[in-house]
Amino acid sequence: MFDSLLVANRGEIAARVIRTARRMGIRTVAVYSDADAGAVHVEEADRALRIGPGPVADSYLNQAALLTAIADSGAQAVHPGYGFLSENPDFATAVGEAGATFVGPSPDAIRAMGSKIEAKRLVASAGAPVVPGYAGADQTALGLAEHAARLGYPLLIKASMGGGGRGMRIVAEHGNFDEALASAKREAAASFGDDTVLLERYLTAPKHIEIQILADSAGRTLSLFERDCSVQRRHQKVIEEAPAPGMDAPTRRAMGEAAVRAARAVGYVGAGTVEFVTESGEFYFLEMNTRLQVEHPVTEAVTGLDLVEWQLRIAAGEPLPFDQDDLGLDGHAVEARIYAENARRNFLPSTGSLHWVSFPGDVRVDSGIRTGSVVSPHYDPMLAKVVAHGADRRQAVAALRAALREVEIAGAEHNVAWLGNVLDHPAFVAGTHTTGTVEESADALVPKPDPVAIAIASVVWVLGRRQLDPWSLGDGFQANLPHEQVLQVRRGRERSEVRLITGEEWFRVAGPGGEVQIHAPTLEDDGLFRATVNGQLTTARTVEADGDVFVMREGATERITFVVPDAGAFADIVEAGGRVLAPMPGQVVSVAVSEGDRVRPGDVLLVVEAMKMEHEVRAPGPGTVTAVRFAPGERVEEGVELVSVDDD
Repeated sequence: MFDSLLVANRGEIAARVIRTARRMGIRTVAVYSDADAGAVHVEEADRALRIGPGPVADSYLNQAALLTAIADSGAQAVHPGYGFLSENPDFATAVGEAGATFVGPSPDAIRAMGSKIEAKRLVASAGAPVVPGYAGADQTALGLAEHAARLGYPLLIKASMGGGGRGMRIVAEHGNFDEALASAKREAAASFGDDTVLLERYLTAPKHIEIQILADSAGRTLSLFERDCSVQRRHQKVIEEAPAPGMDAPTRRAMGEAAVRAARAVGYVGAGTVEFVTESGEFYFLEMNTRLQVEHPVTEAVTGLDLVEWQLRIAAGEPLPFDQDDLGLDGHAVEARIYAENARRNFLPSTGSLHWVSFPGDVRVDSGIRTGSVVSPHYDPMLAKVVAHGADRRQAVAALRAALREVEIAGAEHNVAWLGNVLDHPAFVAGTHTTGTVEESADALVPKPDPVAIAIASVVWVLGRRQLDPWSLGDGFQANLPHEQVLQVRRGRERSEVRLITGEEWFRVAGPGGEVQIHAPTLEDDGLFRATVNGQLTTARTVEADGDVFVMREGATERITFVVPDAGAFADIVEAGGRVLAPMPGQVVSVAVSEGDRVRPGDVLLVVEAMKMEHEVRAPGPGTVTAVRFAPGERVEEGVELVSVDDD
């Protein structure tokens, strides 16, 4: 076994690999960018080396810097995690040439299966069914458009070297193809350093099923059964489970055998995943990921295997001591991915300092954050994964739902409440959901404002101001009498008034969503709020930071900004007097308009990239462009003016 391991990644996967390696007695080396100097994975490793500034091209994708770190640390092995360079055959080759062992398959296998185009060719030649499409060498815009017309719409544009929904676009009709292709190629190049794409017929209601495989260098290749990854938003998996609901034994066996044949076709060694889509009782090969998957913990939960441990043992030359017949399924496991994104603003990425982080202790949580962590715009917005295991699917889903209600995160926006709504969706409860279920139910899944949280925030704010300076509060307080005050509040981009009537040990709060009665409130030093709210004993975690009050309860977080009376009007975040403002920090990748252009409502003005995803900024109404403030390549901060449009 190796004495030392360098983890060429960051965040929760780096921390997860480090924990297994240390349990095995292996000395661990972390790498970090300037943006990650205080990150969890840096603290958990035995040693940490700086590899560059925050942008991924200068740090986690900088092969020269990583090879220098390998040499300086003397690491015997390198684990790439997932994303970044995990499926880059040139990096795997360079690691070997540097005298270290790459914990993964051979460069040839990565090259063959890492390219979706080559993988489809290999698997099709082995007799596995593939989705109809085009995966040829013609990468010109005109050539791809002609192939798309022959294939028919709707179709899918996919980055050949991609994953995680990056560089992927659904195109409903021919008129949208050119714009979607250009966007997919830009995103693919930014994420993977390769803008090659392929085209596939878009299946309208499939399930996404993947097979986990494990193969040693002695020729033993095993299927560790399937995972259902059909809960997807913008092609990004968000909830995964094992085994797949409704999977029958013959189909499980057939898919497992097809996955094993695909792996053997390239002499695959290590842990990998073969992905399929299923529809109307048929399954089609989708792609192979030559690395560990984000959702690997659900397979670990139902098989009892530590996949990182077996990656390391296989890389060290150890044979698998078990065979296919020795493997079985134990119960059911479900995983939910927590992202720093705002479900109420079309899932825009969210950045900033995390003022409070707390996870439940009775389920598995893979996380790269803690209180005080900073969510950077440079990286993928995934914060953590929560994994629950039960005797059957019903128990596992119930355990995950309960665990999500205990998650507390204040600072960046997050999707925990949205995840809870997905778990409660009738199609998910029944196990009949498809890859289209989330998008089809998009409006119903968006978390609604919580009037109780807004009321609690108002009470906490008033109590805090009294403790700090009760005489200058100006709240109309009169001794021994109820008194009333009006607070101006902002929640996201929405502004409103909250009317607060205070009595002896009680508050009546009227605001968005109705009136809330709060009796006998107490607030502890750690922000734990207790009171009887509308007749029910209620607790919530509260944090005051950056002039706001964060209220965390039932997994949701409400961030309330209180505007001091006479402090001035609210500032619109996106539109103010014809100005179109940046909805988040990021980098301008393209500008679609020039001064003097006339635009219609919804026209794309420019595209901003944040957290490796492209976001279109569109015209709020009809008008004439009077100014364009930024050019492609320039960085912008949230709230700065991007474009001025005179309203017609």
